[in-house]
Amino acid sequence: MSRVVILGSGAAPGVPSLSYGFGNCDPKNPKNFRLRSGTYMEIGDVKFLIDTSTDLRLQLLNNNIRAIDAVFYTHTHADHLNGIDDLREINRISGTAIELFASKGNLAEIRSRFGYLIADDKDKIDPVYRAALHPNIFEYNESFYFKSLKVTPIRLMGHNVECSGYIFNDGEVVYISDFREIPEESLKLIKVKPEILIMPLTTPKGTRFHASLEDLLGYAERIEPKRMIINHMAVESDYAEVYSHCPRGIEPAYDGMEICW
Repeated sequence: MSRVVILGSGAAPGVPSLSYGFGNCDPKNPKNFRLRSGTYMEIGDVKFLIDTSTDLRLQLLNNNIRAIDAVFYTHTHADHLNGIDDLREINRISGTAIELFASKGNLAEIRSRFGYLIADDKDKIDPVYRAALHPNIFEYNESFYFKSLKVTPIRLMGHNVECSGYIFNDGEVVYISDFREIPEESLKLIKVKPEILIMPLTTPKGTRFHASLEDLLGYAERIEPKRMIINHMAVESDYAEVYSHCPRGIEPAYDGMEICW
């Protein structure tokens, strides 16, 4: 069995946020309480994270996650990266380094901010005092294997920093992070109708750097996933309101949501 767990379904401020509270979100609906965006996956024999949310410690505790083989980074905004030090507890349990995958540019940014966590020699780590992540650089559109998992990284466009998406096992799961546009060359790499497609919303009408709900539904028509999960929602995105605009097979995420197949 494979599974995806939505550790956090919120955008950078979370819901409620300090500045806007619940905004348009109904505080009576528990699915509107959102930690920052993070996802855990088990596909075959591989257990991994997409990004390390600033709420990572709480997310791992909430979902009883104590083993991770790798982290795949999408971009280096704080809400997607700055929980990285909490991986030390996973290192303490396993006694081994965790594999880190990122583009050349994103890895350089991670090194510049969290260089003390990068374990170039993964056989010499000390997880008592710091997390240890062994770096791996990928090239966009070039597939590689991590253990039994086939990974195809794709470039996403229009966000205000470099952002990566991932196609796992030729479309078993497709993970799209913050974007305004998915290039045609990236769309062509999704070879089959995905079992699971995960896409970020932020706000229903979109922003300069984020796609709108209309954009997401348009991509869903082209990609034709068996199931699509809308993630990364800010205070403008009420769960029930977003759901009311979703065709069959598409639904908004909530913290702790689990999809198995």
